[in-house]
Amino acid sequence: MNGDYIETGKIVKVAGPLVIASGLTKSKMFDVVRVSDLKLIGEIIELRGDTASIQVYEETQGLGPGEAVYCTGKPLSVELGPGLIESIYDGIQRPLDLIREKTGNYITRGLNVPGLSREKTWNFIPTLQKNEEVHGGDFIGYVQETAVVKHNIMIPPNLSGIIIDILPEGSYKIDEQIALLKTANGEERPLYMMHTWPVRIGRPFSKKLPPNQPMATGQRIIDMLFPLAKGGTACVPGPFGSGKTVVQHQLAKWANASIIVYIGCGERGNEMTDVLLEFPELEDPQTGHPLMKRTVLVANTSNMPVAAREASIYTGITIAEYFRDMGFDVALMADSTSRWAEAMREISGRLEEMPGEEGYPAYLATKIASFYERAGKVITASRKERIGSVSAIGAVSPPGGDFSDPVVQSTLKVVKVFWGLDSKLAYRRHFPAINWLSSYSLYLESLSDFMNKDIDKNWMPNRYRAMEILQHEAELEEIVRLVGKDSLSPKDQLVLETAKSIREDFLHQIAFDPSDTYSSLHKQFLILDTILFIHDVSMDLIKEEIPLGKIIALKVKEHVAKAKYVDEKELDKIKELKVEVEKEAKELLQNLKTED
Repeated sequence: MNGDYIETGKIVKVAGPLVIASGLTKSKMFDVVRVSDLKLIGEIIELRGDTASIQVYEETQGLGPGEAVYCTGKPLSVELGPGLIESIYDGIQRPLDLIREKTGNYITRGLNVPGLSREKTWNFIPTLQKNEEVHGGDFIGYVQETAVVKHNIMIPPNLSGIIIDILPEGSYKIDEQIALLKTANGEERPLYMMHTWPVRIGRPFSKKLPPNQPMATGQRIIDMLFPLAKGGTACVPGPFGSGKTVVQHQLAKWANASIIVYIGCGERGNEMTDVLLEFPELEDPQTGHPLMKRTVLVANTSNMPVAAREASIYTGITIAEYFRDMGFDVALMADSTSRWAEAMREISGRLEEMPGEEGYPAYLATKIASFYERAGKVITASRKERIGSVSAIGAVSPPGGDFSDPVVQSTLKVVKVFWGLDSKLAYRRHFPAINWLSSYSLYLESLSDFMNKDIDKNWMPNRYRAMEILQHEAELEEIVRLVGKDSLSPKDQLVLETAKSIREDFLHQIAFDPSDTYSSLHKQFLILDTILFIHDVSMDLIKEEIPLGKIIALKVKEHVAKAKYVDEKELDKIKELKVEVEKEAKELLQNLKTED
């Protein structure tokens, strides 16, 4: 904030993160205020006459009635421009690395640090000339922000007109004027490499498109069985210890998005530490550079003020929309939306609003829907047609893993992909612990053409066959519990063997193994296709009355179990397994004839 205030009020009451102030006659909903002489940042969330209820995003200990409240008259906004990539922000876009340099390991109350550095210079390269007409979202130049991100400088969405002056290529700070715009009414507006945007208002676009390209994540159970589309929405609910955070980290590391925005909303600090330590070291399989070179982190951990959790969600989605408007595919991870909902519940309780189910505010579902609806694949608002997307993936932490929790149910009404984590699978050390019988994806139909055309024509048929075998296994297990495995027919016993192979050799994936942590779509298809090929050959052998024990003992099955550790550059090794299967099957048949 620049220190200019439109009016001053006085504190009447302090209740945790909620401050009631009077004397604010010019204020509007969601205006940013500075509370007390400490200048604590807050936001007006309710107005009754000249009395405002303020959600304070910092610790309010020590505040009391009579202290001043200063209203800025501006909504909570984020700064958008070069310098976002590789940054680590708190929930209200204060850079944590700069705060540490200034105040040490703890954030001082009332600290006002701009989101983007005013000292660093960037090499601006203009792409427009004088007298060119521009509209909101058009590019006027670019900055090579990192080795992998070309940061396009855009006209703010709410401006249009004619460029009457633009600086030549050179090094400039983000608050230096780089161009001058003349609007239709003759007003001259300076343009900078940065602009601000209110976090609670979605950035405009021309048209929303149906998601029809996969967001490949390198996680086999996700990409093959329950895929997410670019511009899609997904949730990962699960009990404590089921691997929500590791799933989120895996998606952030390996998703084929151009930009990653990772929001640590109310989770433990050590989980964000893992991200901070790993991302600068991990090599991005797409670019060969560190993953941090295309990542923005918003860290609002559990030891930070509760109210700021809500702001962190909106801060993250606004940054994601900004990169979407450049034509990037953005993947946004929110870990977890349950902590955001709990923050809303606390504020709602202090506002004395009528509680809904389990004490959550009655508008919980509306708030969750408004967040996920800002995701999508769109044609941007610029004159030159560009397509960008934001894919939103939220972890949900229901108490005790209860999926009837209001946050889970409100989320499921909005999202199209459900990756339900199962504590039983986690206790069996099967990770990712995504339950293949309860999870679903509503993008299968829209992605089938892409998968069958760009990967293999048998992609979707194989997917449905694998699901059918897994479901058949669940039915047979009920019989096995009652009368034992030996009572099943050889064909049913083979189904159990194949389902076991799908589970252990394909769905089970080790996030910390350098060979297994990521599988390309082609590698995934080859492994599953080989398992199903063995199943078909084995069925034919059973028809020839070859004992099941000999079929199960095929040596090639050991190679299939190790296929997931095959290097991406040596996928021919997996293709060769089919030849081995046919060879061993022929030997079994020949031995049978010899015995006869």
